[in-house]
Formats: sequence, C-alpha cells, structure tokens
Amino acid sequence: MLQAAAGGLLTETAFPDRSWWPMAFVGVALLVLALDRDSPRWAGLVGFVWALGLFVPHLYWANEAAGVLPWLALSVLQAALVAVGTTAWALTRRVPRLNRYGPLPAAAFALVWAAAEQLRSSWPFGGFPWARLAFSQTEGPLLTLAWLAGAPLVSAAVAFGGFTLAATLTLVRAHRLRSAALTAAATIALPLAGAAIPLDTDPQSGTLRLAAVQGNVPDDDTQGPSRSRVILDNHVAGTLALLDQVAPGDLDVVLWPENATDIDPRADDDAWRAVDEAAQALDAPILVGTDRYIDAGRYNDMLLWEPGDGPTFSYSKQRPAPFGEYIPLRPFVRLFSAEVDRVSIDMIPGQEPAIVPILVPRLDRDVPVATVICFEVVYDALIRDAVVQGAELIVVPTNNASFGFTAESTQQLAMSRLRAVEHGRATVQISTVGVSAIIAPDGSVLQQTQLFTSDQMLAALPLRTSLTPADQLGEWPTIAIVALSLVALLSRLVTTLGSSRRDRAAIASGATGPAEPSSELDRRSTQPGAGTRQPELDDADATAN
Repeated sequence: MLQAAAGGLLTETAFPDRSWWPMAFVGVALLVLALDRDSPRWAGLVGFVWALGLFVPHLYWANEAAGVLPWLALSVLQAALVAVGTTAWALTRRVPRLNRYGPLPAAAFALVWAAAEQLRSSWPFGGFPWARLAFSQTEGPLLTLAWLAGAPLVSAAVAFGGFTLAATLTLVRAHRLRSAALTAAATIALPLAGAAIPLDTDPQSGTLRLAAVQGNVPDDDTQGPSRSRVILDNHVAGTLALLDQVAPGDLDVVLWPENATDIDPRADDDAWRAVDEAAQALDAPILVGTDRYIDAGRYNDMLLWEPGDGPTFSYSKQRPAPFGEYIPLRPFVRLFSAEVDRVSIDMIPGQEPAIVPILVPRLDRDVPVATVICFEVVYDALIRDAVVQGAELIVVPTNNASFGFTAESTQQLAMSRLRAVEHGRATVQISTVGVSAIIAPDGSVLQQTQLFTSDQMLAALPLRTSLTPADQLGEWPTIAIVALSLVALLSRLVTTLGSSRRDRAAIASGATGPAEPSSELDRRSTQPGAGTRQPELDDADATAN
C-alpha cells in the first residue's frame, strides 16, 4: 500500500506547478507493480490508495475555495472511480495472454485506464475530468499525440509507458535482460514518436490582433456590489491602459475574463457606460464575462460588446460546475455542509455551441472564436464541437479568484495548452487574477502573467481553419477505447461463467475433483501461495505479446 500511495504522490508531481512529466510514468509503474496480486478486491484497494495520493494534493485548491470537507469528498469520489478502473483491470488481465508483461498486456492496461478516465469524465453530474494523465504532459514530448487523437490517446500513452516501465523493472529483477532491454525500448519509443510529429502553426486565414486584460480583484475582504464594481473598474482601467501601447482602431478585439463584471451591463446603466467607455476608447469590440439573472436562476455569459452599440452576441456556459455553480441534491448535501448555501442561485446551462462571431473589418468578415468558459476547457467534446463548427481561435475566459495561490490556474493552463495542440488553434487563457497566457497552436506559451496582478497581453495570433486528425476522428477514439476495454472484460466474465457451469456440471455428475482450470492463470491460482500473482517472464512472452 505504501508503494501505491507513493506512486500517486509521484504522479501528482508530473502536473503543474512542478510539471515533472516523467514522474507520471514512474507513478503509474509503481501502481502496476502494486497490482501484482490476482485479486480484484486488492486491485480496487490499491487503485483507491494510489488515487488518494494523487487527488488529495492535486485538488487542494478545492479546500481553498470551499473548505476541507468538499475537498476531501471530491478526492475520495475521484479515487473511488479510479478504483473501479483498477478492479476492471484485475479482471481483464485474467484473459489468456493478458496475464503477463509485454506489449499486448501494456496496450490492454492503457485501454482500460483510458476507459476509466472516460468514466470520470462523464459521471456523476456530468463528470470531473481533472487530473487525467494527459494533462501532466504539457512539458513533455507526448503532448503532440493530442494532435492525433486528443487527451484519450495521451493518457493511454502514459499508462502504456508506465506499464512497460514496470515490466522492465520486473524483468531486470528476474535477470531477463534481453526482454528488459526490448521492453525499455518500447517505453522510450513513445516520447520519441511524439517528438517526431510536426505541428503547423502558420496562419491559414489571416491573423487576429487582440489584447487580453487581467484586471485583478480587491486585495481586501470587500464583498457584494462594492467588490463587483471594483473588479469592473479594474478591467476598464486595464483596457484604457492599452492606449499606452496601441492606437484606437489597432485591435480587432479586447478579451476580458469570466466575471470581469458581476454587474450585468445589460441591466445596469452605470456598468453599461463603463464597458462602452472602454470599447469606444479602443475603438474595438470587447468580449465581456458577466452573469445574467432570470427567475429560474442565472447564466454565465460571454458578451460581444461593440463600441456604441453594446452587446450584439452572447454565449452562455453549457457546463456549469456542480457544487461550485449549482448544487445537485441540495437538501441532501446540506446535511453535510452549510457551505452549499453560498451558491444561493443555481446556474442554468446554455444550449448553444461555444462560438462567438467577431466582425473584423480589416479581414472583411466574421471570425468565429471558441469561447469555452473556465472549467469547460476540461471537456473534450464541447471544445471539439466549436472547432468543427468553424472556430479559428480558442479563448478560455476564467475566474480563479477563489483558489488563492494554489495550482488550480496553472492546472487549467495545462489543459488550455493541450487543447491548442489537439485542435491546432492559437489559444488565449484570460483570468481575472491569473494565470493568463497566450498559447501558440503547438502548445508553447508565448506570454504568461502572474497570479493576483493587473496585467495586459498583446498579440497577433494566427487564425486557422484546418481540422486536426483529433477533430476529424471526433468521439471514435473514446468509443474504441471503451469498446475494446469492455470486450476484454466481458471475455473474462464469459470464461468465468463457463468455468462455473463446468464445475456445477461436474458436481452434478458425481465427480469428486475440481474442474480443470480454464486458463494458465487459473492453474496458478490453484497452487499454494497463489494469493500473489507472479507474472510470466519468459523471453518470448515478454517480447511477442
């Protein structure tokens, strides 16, 4: 168990802020080694402990935002879903030829792992895909695999590499050095393959001249309307400060973050005048983050604000964050924490794609921009839908003010970087408090701000229209991963049911001895000391599977 816990902790160091990406391989390898008993219950417990080592430190920002109980509850829930995956692997590896170390078992483990990540990404309450292995690789060569098939392929590659690293260590201990060398080569080949993928960053339909304004929030305990007004004034001031660097009319658009004004300028005359003052001074539209309240709840909107005309287009967030922006099962959850009532008005999901068309007179056309708000960046399909429907650039407006100086913002930046590569689009993450960044289509960070500062970024970013293989494949990699995992798991269950029927038939016919085990692994399980699984280490098996 200590080995599993250490593996989870090491895996967490692969994510921001440390970003020691090779540690993801080491952490997964320790998990694989800890899973060597032939017991689904043991595998579930090991996976749970490993995942606690990952999620408890990784999600510490939830403690900053909501307190100890929600932080630990979220960590435990995610760990339990990882345990489902490791239990499924314990059953899957009983399939003949998957109960050894080698490329085929490594591929099966990678598939099961990616399928388990998909479970976390979709359930419960719409899923919580945070801490997918793919998001640990933004500083490493595997990032480019996102261009081929998105986050599922990157996560599967990390899982594959962790498995083959564990196999290498086991083979060395067993003095199977030739097999160890070949297995180690498979581990090394993955990063080399990723590094060999060329990524195009050139403009395909012109460039967009933009500014991104990080206005910051008050550094005291000011709350309510006064705080909201200060935040709005900060973003107006940051926008006007751009005039020291550009002339009116030089920019195609100015980007503000999510909740740049909690005072809806559509409903408040003073807020209207403040936003329009900034837009007219720059002679450029502003993408404004605000809330819209109706009797049934509220929407989280990004408005396109044209100078003198006001809001001409609005996108409403499609995936509100459960327990952060709306409270599922509110009466039940309140039994455990009164903190749920801090979210007094539930957010309502929008129904339209995350695209805002920005009229750019210089290009004589509308430029469709993907505007995924805050946590929406973590959901694969939402961003892909916007790109497939024509988005030429990605903007991630976010508000990280509740998370203090934790790694939440840089974790989100890693996701934005992966999305840039996955879709071949320049990407801008713009936050109220940071970290904000401008990202090239190859995932490299061109500019970056610091936390809790006022800052502005200027850039002319390439507009791109071609679809990456990941965009063209769409949901098929995920469907294939889940389907193949289920086939492997079901094949084992069918074998188990067949063996049980033979046992019952043998008993009914009066046989006194046990039925013949149905597989090599079952034969080993009937031997003394079979409570610990000992993988096959034959050279031919380790290299040919």
